[in-house]
Amino acid sequence: MPDTAYFRGLSEAYSAHNYHPLPVVVTEAQGAWVTDVAGNRYLDMLSAYGAVNFGHRHPRLIAAAKRQLDRVTLVSRAFDHDQFGPFMRELAQLCGKDMVLPMNSGAEAVETALKTARKWGYEVKGVPADEAVIITFQGNFHGRTTTIVSFSDDPVARNSFGPFTPGFRTVPYGDIEALRAAVDDRTVAVLLEPIQGEAGVNVPPSGFLTAVRRLCTAAGILMIDDEIQAGLGRTGATFAADHENVVPDIYLLGKALGGGIVPVSAVVADADILGVFRPGQHGSTFGGNPLACAVGREVVAMLRTGEFQDRARELGAHLHARLGALPDVKAVTGRGLWAGLQLDGDARRVSERLLTRGVLAKETHGTIIRLAPPLVIDRDEIDTALEQLAAAMAERDR
Repeated sequence: MPDTAYFRGLSEAYSAHNYHPLPVVVTEAQGAWVTDVAGNRYLDMLSAYGAVNFGHRHPRLIAAAKRQLDRVTLVSRAFDHDQFGPFMRELAQLCGKDMVLPMNSGAEAVETALKTARKWGYEVKGVPADEAVIITFQGNFHGRTTTIVSFSDDPVARNSFGPFTPGFRTVPYGDIEALRAAVDDRTVAVLLEPIQGEAGVNVPPSGFLTAVRRLCTAAGILMIDDEIQAGLGRTGATFAADHENVVPDIYLLGKALGGGIVPVSAVVADADILGVFRPGQHGSTFGGNPLACAVGREVVAMLRTGEFQDRARELGAHLHARLGALPDVKAVTGRGLWAGLQLDGDARRVSERLLTRGVLAKETHGTIIRLAPPLVIDRDEIDTALEQLAAAMAERDR
């Protein structure tokens, strides 16, 4: 087989440089481990930013995909198929809502929610046409489409992509008084991440989500909860908002919903919200395709047992206790099997040194290492990863 340099050379030559990957070329994966083209094994502490919550190639998910591959994979929404209705029902029930609007990527789910909130605002709340305002938070990451970067404050994601879409107002994350002051009679929704992943696994102050829920209810506006990274077991609960017993008006789901096999995302809400759509007003050729629905149904079935939520909660406590004991870490943030380590130095260098030690992790915002191992990882594997992390950090300091 050609070596790492060969494959990386092809990537550099023929792929747009919109990513800066670590120098590894993966060829196989199973559970919490991946193998590169040279046969080296690595412990995966990123799990595709949470898309591989259930581990690489989980047998139940692979079996569901193979069964469906032998039957039908795509008919478009021009026709129904036998996996669509059951998946909509099962996902709606998992969320405690009435309806699902399926899409593919997380950004598509966010865009769909923005359209939903605006349409609901005009047709149900009575906001004057084209004057709806959606409130977002500093440090947010909801995707990279033109509209989404319009309310980003990350210069890397935003610069050189204007002109930007109007209709958004941004306030400091975790500041309920700033949010309260920003709400007016044109406000239709608040869009938030219950934990900001790209910002460094940033957990808001205790009680913030509860306060947002109360404010939205009192103001008659929608609370949109972006659980695309935080949800589906990652934090030790099905949804990160569950830690404050908060139920939003709209759930946004993605990443792990596709089981690490296919892109699946969804907007989930009650009928008085998603019911504003009529045929032709929104859609996706691939959204809700048979293969995606078959895999998504198995993901929902696995979450219903509570096994993965329990693992994330129990092993997460061990992970955070160990991280808190590491020297030269300015702060540890996160919840469950999700953590951000604020370092004094260059987190990219630490990630590169971890790679040479057989552990995959990735930096964010220059000085933060983000850890999000598959929920199938065990305690010994966590300890192995953290021993190598400590060694990589010490090596950095020499």
